[in-house]
Amino acid sequence: MQNNRFWIGIASRDHVLSAVEGGFAQLCHGKHTPLTKMKTGDWIIYYSPKINFKDSTPHKKFTALGKIIDEDVYQVNTGEDFAPFRKKTNYISCFETPIQPLISKLSFIKNTKYWGYSFRYGHLEINEKDFKLIAYEMIK
Repeated sequence: MQNNRFWIGIASRDHVLSAVEGGFAQLCHGKHTPLTKMKTGDWIIYYSPKINFKDSTPHKKFTALGKIIDEDVYQVNTGEDFAPFRKKTNYISCFETPIQPLISKLSFIKNTKYWGYSFRYGHLEINEKDFKLIAYEMIK
């Protein structure tokens, strides 16, 4: 039996909505390596620090919840000399959920004053308990 893993991807809300619409996960501006760690059956929650990639308007919400459905990492040419890597993902219906009320409850946040530091690498693996806490808030 496979042990599922749990991930957080960090991306602006506009990019997350494109991923949900397209049925894919994309991490770290389209890098290949982070996606190779994800396996079929793993779960991903996206956190969006801002609304739009090209704007600085804050969002600070968990914005999507999905399950990885394929082992393959594939590349697409989106034009403008950008060819990101992606992984097929099924997203479930959920509500965008503010992070603020959850900060003190999440074990991967080591310093509640500088909580954003946890997201500095563009993705991270979290434990099942943290995943369930966030997912519950998103689907309730």
